[in-house]
Amino acid sequence: MSRREKLFEKFPPVSTHDWMDKIAADLKGDDFTRRLVWRPIEGLEVKPFYRSEDCTDLLQPPLPMKGGNNWRVRQNIRISDYSRGNIKTLDILMKGVDYVCFIIDDPETVSIKNFEKLLKDIHAESIGISFSTEGKAKEILDIFLKILNKRGTELKDVTGGIEADPLGRLMLNGKLCISLDAGLDYLADLTSRSLPLKKFRTIRAGAHNFANAGGDVVQELAFGLAMGSEYMSVFTDRGLSPDFSAAKIGFTFAAGSNYFFEIAKLRAARTLWSLITKRYELSDPASGRMDIHSVTSRWNKTIHDPYTNLLRTQTEAMSAALGGADSITVEPFDSILRTPDEFSERIARNQQLLLKEESYFDKVADPAAGSYYVENLTSMIAEKAWELFIQVEGKGGFTESLKSGFIQSEIKRTAEKRITDISERREILLGTNLYPDLNETIKDRPVEKAVKTEKAEKVEFSVEPIRIFRGAELIEMSGRVTDQTGKTDLKA
Repeated sequence: MSRREKLFEKFPPVSTHDWMDKIAADLKGDDFTRRLVWRPIEGLEVKPFYRSEDCTDLLQPPLPMKGGNNWRVRQNIRISDYSRGNIKTLDILMKGVDYVCFIIDDPETVSIKNFEKLLKDIHAESIGISFSTEGKAKEILDIFLKILNKRGTELKDVTGGIEADPLGRLMLNGKLCISLDAGLDYLADLTSRSLPLKKFRTIRAGAHNFANAGGDVVQELAFGLAMGSEYMSVFTDRGLSPDFSAAKIGFTFAAGSNYFFEIAKLRAARTLWSLITKRYELSDPASGRMDIHSVTSRWNKTIHDPYTNLLRTQTEAMSAALGGADSITVEPFDSILRTPDEFSERIARNQQLLLKEESYFDKVADPAAGSYYVENLTSMIAEKAWELFIQVEGKGGFTESLKSGFIQSEIKRTAEKRITDISERREILLGTNLYPDLNETIKDRPVEKAVKTEKAEKVEFSVEPIRIFRGAELIEMSGRVTDQTGKTDLKA
């Protein structure tokens, strides 16, 4: 039997020099770097092609998980009526969701009676369960443990967490209701109480807020890692072991529309977090494996032609999955306009299920590995983010950099540049600054959400809060005037 020939053996190899000669001929004397090297807002220089020789000595990110890439489909549920919250949870668990985050509107309603209603017929060991609240975190954890013990649940199999993030609250609100040290002491005690729940995290560093304030991929990654590094210091300084501390910290990153950059960002994040935790000499390296939750970005969502948001969230979910996120939330396409209904929530869930059941995105761990382009992007983003992270550390860490205004000024500078790019159509928002529907009348308007202010008799210190907003807001403001006057010209 003759040996089967490989297809590419019939073609002579082409060197990089040969490719460059061909490109130079096609450019007819024009400068290669000026014409073809891309310089995105992150300050990188991205070449139009990469070859195997470009991949020597690159950083190799750890695999996202063993045995595949089976991320969890997460949906958030706001809880004001605990019985109705239970009914909705049981319903969506039958429709493909395997991770729920309960957002408790009023912490004063936290009680064992209400939580028994909420968790009725829900098998906590079979899904992921997280709780997000503006208070009563210890009470929630204690009640959750009581219910689990009463049911005889195997605590080691329970995954999820209490999504505490005092540094994130400080960043968004400008102050805390108690002193920072008292808040961090509370956090360390909360974490200690979660000891029986080995896979239950008590910190969720909200790096996505940097992206939703207009920051770029490098800033989101660097400042998010700075938050995580400070939480590691907080825990170990208060007597918690490095392994235990690292296992209790998770991260939330935004998934934006820069497809390959978002894939590379998550791969770079795992690389850099492994370097940070390595400094603590973990006895079990698995303790330092980064837990990543991705949520679709709000920065690029629009109220004009809102169904284009479906296109954005689909590619964002794809990049999060290919980057190796452990769980993903796809926000409904109309979430910036109104409270999503059953239809838009169903579509959001199904966007992830399509990636799993029809596209098999969950079958291969780190599917982007081996792509010369993505491998180089991963390394470039990691190096640039590490430089910025070192800057933050040199200024005393995350909190000190907030106090000095360094983080706020960096985010503001990038956001202003992006707003200019949107207004001049260098950054495209389809249906808003390009190909708008001039006959469109917007009936729904974004629900103005009041910023929760921290109430305190005595504020230890305050910082300038970062502002969460969307890139399309200024253009949409002109659309509001248009609707009121009855004219259809959407030009500002």
